[in-house]
Amino acid sequence: MKKFNLFKEIIIVDKSSLLKAVNSSKVFGISTKGEIKQEPFGEKEILVYKGKHTPPPKSALMPSTPISFTAMLGKNYQVVEDDDRLLIKAFSNWQELIGVNISRASYDDTTGDGVAEFSDKELERIGWHATEFSINYRTLVELLEERCEGTLLCIEQVEPYQFSGLAFLSDNPHAKKVLFEYCQSEIRKIMQEDPLFKKENLSDDELEAAEFFELV
Repeated sequence: MKKFNLFKEIIIVDKSSLLKAVNSSKVFGISTKGEIKQEPFGEKEILVYKGKHTPPPKSALMPSTPISFTAMLGKNYQVVEDDDRLLIKAFSNWQELIGVNISRASYDDTTGDGVAEFSDKELERIGWHATEFSINYRTLVELLEERCEGTLLCIEQVEPYQFSGLAFLSDNPHAKKVLFEYCQSEIRKIMQEDPLFKKENLSDDELEAAEFFELV
């Protein structure tokens, strides 16, 4: 999985395309690739901006002045004009971007409590049953980030350490296969090596989980 760290990334947007979207007075988005997106957004769309520009009312007493791109996007964006391009930094708007993107994310890793669930039902069933054998979501998330394709939209810095992110998997069926096979292998090992987890000693929930992973 690729990290898109807003502390480091600069989003490059075509100036004329952005002006067209702004002047439409409609809600639009800017993707991590700098593309202008219109509603409805794709189910895996990752946005670094969502909104619409409402120009101030005209007044005969106040002469109109050009509005800066920063004013158009909002004070939390840093914008530099470079000929026909705009260079945008969006990290200061992270809290709002969580709300913009969370409904499309595969999992939410933005709180100090860590990941609590997967948005995909099949992945969540794996995560739910795996906890019966002390395989936690953090372990599964690290596996997904190592072995699966996708994007981790985040803010991350080393000193002082800070991390907050939303993950977007590109291929849920592949992710399901990776997690299922890992959990199946780990739980098989536990059941073989730990007397407390032999079939006859399993609780109802543990037995249900073992059946889910095709181990009994």
